This record gives sequence, C-alpha cells and structure tokens, in this order.
Amino acid sequence: MDIISELLREIQLPKMVKVRQKFRTPQIADVAGEVEKAIKEAGVLSRINENDRVAIAVGSRGVADLPTLVRETVAAVKEAGGNPFIVPAMGSHGGATAEGQIDVLLQLGISEEAVGAPIRSSMEVIKLGELPNGLPVYIDKLAYESDKIIVINRIKPHTAFRGPVESGLMKMITIGLGKQKGAEAAHAYSFKYMAEHVPEMAKVSLSKAPIIFGLASIENAYDKPAKIVAVPAEYLEAVEPGLLLQAKSLMPKIHFDSMDVLIVNELGKDISGDGMDPNITGNFATPFATGGPDVKRTVVLGLTEKTHGNANGIGMADMTTKAVMNEIKWEKGYANALTSTVTDVVKLPMFLDTQELAVKAAIKTCNAFDLNKVRIVRIKNTLEIGEIWISESMMEEALKNKDIEILSDPEDLALD
Repeated sequence: MDIISELLREIQLPKMVKVRQKFRTPQIADVAGEVEKAIKEAGVLSRINENDRVAIAVGSRGVADLPTLVRETVAAVKEAGGNPFIVPAMGSHGGATAEGQIDVLLQLGISEEAVGAPIRSSMEVIKLGELPNGLPVYIDKLAYESDKIIVINRIKPHTAFRGPVESGLMKMITIGLGKQKGAEAAHAYSFKYMAEHVPEMAKVSLSKAPIIFGLASIENAYDKPAKIVAVPAEYLEAVEPGLLLQAKSLMPKIHFDSMDVLIVNELGKDISGDGMDPNITGNFATPFATGGPDVKRTVVLGLTEKTHGNANGIGMADMTTKAVMNEIKWEKGYANALTSTVTDVVKLPMFLDTQELAVKAAIKTCNAFDLNKVRIVRIKNTLEIGEIWISESMMEEALKNKDIEILSDPEDLALD
C-alpha cells in the first residue's frame, strides 16, 4: 500500500441520500412566440430599412433555447426587410480565431440551417474610442460596418464581480463584440473595476456603432426561459440593472448554507465560464464577488465532453483525480486566464489516483469536528442542482426544509 492510501485508509465514506430541491420556477411555454411578441412590443423593427445588412451578435454559452432566440430574431429582421447575418460575440473564446468562434456557435446549435442566416466571423476590430483613463474600446469590424446591430444574451450574475450591470447585454457589447482585443482591454485593470468599466465602455459603443436593440432572456432555476424582453439601445443602461435583479431572484442554489465537502461530478466551459459557477459553489476566483454556501473542500470528479479539455476553473477545486488531469488541455485554460488576468482558475489542485481517494482526502482535510458526521453534498454540475445527494448527517436539516424532498434511502457513495 502506498503512503497516500495508508494515510487515508481510516477515512470512512458516509452513506448518501438523494433529495430534490424546489425553486420558484416561472417559465415561458412558447419561447418563439414570446420572442416575436417582445420585439414587436419594443417597436424596434421600424429602425430597419429595406435591404439593411443587420449583424446579430450571438455567442454566450449555456443560454436556454438560444437557437430559437436567434432564429426568431432573424425572422423578424427579414420581415422588416433586412438582410441578417450572425457574428460571433464571445471575446477571446474559440481559441481567439475566426474559425474557432464559428465552431463554438455550431456547438451552441447556431448554424445557417438552424437559424436561417449566414455566419460571418472575423477577429478584426475597429477602435471606437477610449475611456478617460485611456482604456480602449473595440468592436467587431464586420458588425460595425453593417447597417444595424442586434445583440442577444442572457442576463445573469457574473462569476467574478458585482455591480448594477454584470453578465448580459452591456457586457456582450463591451467584451463579446470587442473580440479578443476588447476582452483583453476590459480585463486589463482587473475585475475590481469591471462594474465601472463595462457600462462605460458599452456607452461608447452604443454612441458610435449602429446598435438598435438587445434581446435579453432571464432564466429560472432549471435553466428555462422565464422572461424575454427586447430593449431599445437607448434604454439599455437604464433597463438592464432591473433585469439583473430579477435574474438574481430566480437563481437556483444549494439549500444548505454550509458543507464540509462539495463533490462536483463534472466541470466545463459549457457549464460556466469558471467551469463551475461560483454563485453555486461559493468558491470565487476574485475577491470582488461573493455569495453562495460556505464550503470547506471541493472535489471535481470529471470534465464535460463539450469542454474539450478546457478545465478553466479546476484551480477552484481542492482535490481531483489523475484521470481528470490527463484530460486537461492546459493551453485552453491558460488562454482564458491570460485574457481575464485571473490565474487562480488554472492552478493545480491536489490530484489523487482514484475518485475514492480524492473524496477521502477532502474529508480528512475539511477539519470537521467529527469526521463520522461529515456534511457532504454531491451535484452533477452547477447547472443541474434540482436533484442532489446529501450525506446522512444532513438529513435532520433537510427534513425541516419545505423546499427539500427526500427521494431515496441512504446508499453507499458511488465512486469509480
């Protein structure tokens, strides 16, 4: 027996109970119809002239029903007489190449066949101006040279900073449409100033580029569209903060304020920009965002298939396995870290030979007073927390919570 196995030999794995978490879940039944209704109610189609070339900016990961949102926006533009095309608006993602960004869109279900409009991708940008502190503002050249621009994105809390505007339309205008150079500029002074810089940079773009409106979605706790609204460009700064508050009110969470060990089955860029959403795990990579539960140790057991080896966020885990480490394409996470200037997300966690050893290492080091009553929560990923597993020691607390339903008897913790 090797020294690590010997050190962990006495650690006992608790039995686990499957539970269902309940959340407030308003949901749109007809997403296509709601997009059409939102655009018409905003009165923005009159801004499109016959044969206008209309760039539709798309690119954020994990947006529910994104192909539907894009397809219906394309249809509305065509109905108004415009000629729509899709531009990737994703900063440096896709390896910061035009081809890579097209590939990301295809993975998101955005193709010409699916949405009815061609994709035009380039990393070329136009410098629109500077903030008073000299920070440059860029925009995608293809979008800038079009006649009109529409931006589509989900409104949600950011993973690295807090402010009136976080992840949404203003950020997509600043960083998404800014491509790699725009993303690099926005992150240059760290996330400490992001809450100030994102809206200020977006205002420069709104004043100098032909952006006519943004289509925003808000999702419920099960990642289904709960609200869709079209916001005329001139109202974005005033309207988006209210949409962010609505989005925060619908966010899911783990219904336990503290745990000794959080086991995350899979991490990936398709789940969150940080691999696992710190708003759910409580493990933030910067000091400029807070929230979530108090977690002593986090264990990551795998990567998603769609992340293609990008383990950005693995640094927020305390333990993982050698199998996970062997899957990682480090240059992908490093590219994200170099652009965002946040390096904690790509640091090395302790990696063990097996999943069992990784979990035992987390238990041994969590500093619980009684390791036989360790508080463990296990989730599939941070997008899917409707059903989770909790250790037996948390049953009493779960039974007192009206938003938790017990689904199983205690079972052995299933690991490879």
